[in-house]
Amino acid sequence: MNVESGDIKSLASDFLDYLLIEKSLSPLTIRDYRHYLDRFISWLESNSLPLKPGNIDLDLVMKYRVYLANFQTPKGVGIKKITQNYHIICLRSFLRYLITHRDINTLNPDKIELPKSEGRIVSFLNSDQLNRLLNSPQISDEIGLRDRAILELLFSTGLRVSELSKLNRDQMNFETKEFGVKGKGNKVRVVFLSDTACEWITRYLAARKDSFRPLFIRYSRERSEEKQGEKMRLMPRSIQLIVRKYSKKAGLPFDAHPHTLRHSFATDLLIQGADLRSVQEMLGHESIRTTQVYTHVTNKHLKEVYRKYHSRK
Repeated sequence: MNVESGDIKSLASDFLDYLLIEKSLSPLTIRDYRHYLDRFISWLESNSLPLKPGNIDLDLVMKYRVYLANFQTPKGVGIKKITQNYHIICLRSFLRYLITHRDINTLNPDKIELPKSEGRIVSFLNSDQLNRLLNSPQISDEIGLRDRAILELLFSTGLRVSELSKLNRDQMNFETKEFGVKGKGNKVRVVFLSDTACEWITRYLAARKDSFRPLFIRYSRERSEEKQGEKMRLMPRSIQLIVRKYSKKAGLPFDAHPHTLRHSFATDLLIQGADLRSVQEMLGHESIRTTQVYTHVTNKHLKEVYRKYHSRK
């Protein structure tokens, strides 16, 4: 192996390019990785430590973890434990890239252990809350029809907000009630439409008087005909605000967001008896471990199985 092949700054830049080109990670993920690496490099520089990968060892990583645990902003805000873990996960990925793709002799990332994180609790809507949310938009105008179609589509498909924002009208197949979508890492999957979602999307499109390509468009600011109405596309942030608006209107006990409907989609499938592997495919999760976060909602189903099959009634 090569012991030294550039300093950490230049190698970190190469690593980020690798994530973009070879791994097809999203710009937001790459932004986070850049932030984590910049913090690590700044810590090395502030402690006058060499910016060479060969100098990274377990002792140095431990000191960095202590720094993250004690870090506070000028306002006294620290770094959450899960975010501290993200910093170390990024560092491990960087080290693995150096060894595997650059043939550089540095610390084996497998030697860096991560503490077990607490189970993540996801928020989802019960049937009453879901119905209140879906029925919140006033459907007397085009905006209301759009918003109802957005809510129905999110629950029908479990799409990420970024995936929904990118949808075009010509992707919709109302006969087969399915379409393809490209998710994280450019992974393509088939998405299925419920009858109800088809109905509301059809009603919304029938009310549209334009020929813009985006499935969902904005109605604020000036109208733009450029690139088949691309500038009219409704962006993820706007969709988030729409869902939040109707969650308040529906009187939900918490602010719902598009991912809440994704959670609700997954939990609904599991409660109705869908297997975990199928839900994984429909959500576009690369690993089934990511999907397992939803299994907490099957407690009701497990209780029913227990009552049915356990010998002591």
